[in-house]
Amino acid sequence: MVEPSPSTDPSSSCTSITDLDVDSLVHCAAHLNLRDISSMAMSCNYLRTVAYSDSIWQRVSREQWPEQISSSFPRASSVREAYLARRTALQQFKFIDPLVADFYADAKPFSHLILNRGDIIFSQGSLVHMRKIDGVLSGSESLVTLSGHHAKITCIRLFPLSETSLFRSETQRNDSALVTSSSDHTIRLWWKGSCQRCFRGHNGPVSIISDKLLGDGIGKIFASGGVDATVRLWSLSSSGKRGQQALKATLYGHEKPVVLMSVAGHKTSLLVSMSKNSKLRVWDTTVSSAVRSSCCVGITTVPGTPVGMKCHESMVYVAAGSSVVGIDLRTMQRAFVAAIQQSEIHSFEIMPSQSLICTGGTYRAMLWDIRQSRDAPKLTKPVTELDGHTGAVTHLHMDPYKVVTGGPEDSFVNVWETSTGMQTNSLTCCFQDALSPSPGCSAMAVNRYQIVTACCGEEHGLIRYRDFKNATCHVSTSEGESASKFWDPQSYSESDECDY
Repeated sequence: MVEPSPSTDPSSSCTSITDLDVDSLVHCAAHLNLRDISSMAMSCNYLRTVAYSDSIWQRVSREQWPEQISSSFPRASSVREAYLARRTALQQFKFIDPLVADFYADAKPFSHLILNRGDIIFSQGSLVHMRKIDGVLSGSESLVTLSGHHAKITCIRLFPLSETSLFRSETQRNDSALVTSSSDHTIRLWWKGSCQRCFRGHNGPVSIISDKLLGDGIGKIFASGGVDATVRLWSLSSSGKRGQQALKATLYGHEKPVVLMSVAGHKTSLLVSMSKNSKLRVWDTTVSSAVRSSCCVGITTVPGTPVGMKCHESMVYVAAGSSVVGIDLRTMQRAFVAAIQQSEIHSFEIMPSQSLICTGGTYRAMLWDIRQSRDAPKLTKPVTELDGHTGAVTHLHMDPYKVVTGGPEDSFVNVWETSTGMQTNSLTCCFQDALSPSPGCSAMAVNRYQIVTACCGEEHGLIRYRDFKNATCHVSTSEGESASKFWDPQSYSESDECDY
């Protein structure tokens, strides 16, 4: 039997979404979240017109901020632009009335400070403390102390719970497990306020844990480095309280204590480690061999004392001594050198998506545009200097909106626009008692609209939490607009980062 041919009658053709009028589509889009609206705007010109409708963005604005925002940004030509301008200003901390909450801790130095969803995590000596942000704001007692280690905490990492043997259900998909290393020669895995695993194997203090998990798919592992000059690979999926069978390999080759680690971006089986004598080694953790030193697939050396190291795609960026070196992991050749003259580097951050490096020196931080290395492999002049600090800048945060800088001799942390290098705010992080000396910033953590700082006084420590998300009183600024100091103007849209 012959199949009937498809009808060629135009009246039988399907109706496309673009056949609907704008008002109908705007009404439908009122039920979409911000991510869906962003996807709609990128689909075609007609739907972008719909997605940019004032009524849609009025609804989005009212849901996030009860007050109308358009009057706060009179230069905005639409409600959407006013929304984006306000969100950018909030993420740049350009307000003087954030939500602020303080709580006290013991008068001991702070080693680490992390913002993780609804928790503030910090370490002092051998103890790790966790406090719910909601508890801080309400004044309720919500401090949890993790007390399994017997010596100073040297590193804290958060890894997806779903990659461990503790994962039980999809409701835990977004949860994280805490992993800590210590000078007591051990590594511990924490969950729900208690130690679930204790990893033993290093013959000395454990100094560093890899910044990400190694491998793809199931059975991912993490790495650690120690004063014993070894790199050790551990499984998070092993069971047993003492972590039996967790140690998968020990990698030899370093001659001095291992102090820095980072997982390659282009190939997650590659681990980059650096020892105290500035020797850098690249390991292929998938290589199976009785002689574990054969896993080393790359070696190089950089000048100066190691400060920081981060991988992005096929590059590794190393801050050591008075320079930052970019090394291509595929060839082990140097791609560029940013030379910091007259000052040692104390801290270091990179934002490869914007081609930016930030280094903390003495009395100032510096921003570098690595795109300029196309013309000269050695960068000797920063794009801008972030001046006005007291002493060394040891704490740095950088994201597409802001750079935050601080140090142990400075009682303020300073906030700067990433695109212009202009200062947007200065936030005190110490006690207000004028009779006592002002301690500087011991630790700092930033997450979008939130910042938490820690300082240690003679009688107690202070942790100060700020949330700018619902701030309303704008920092007074000059009328003139500041042009970007970088090669290309940088702008951010609702698709850059979502609010949910």
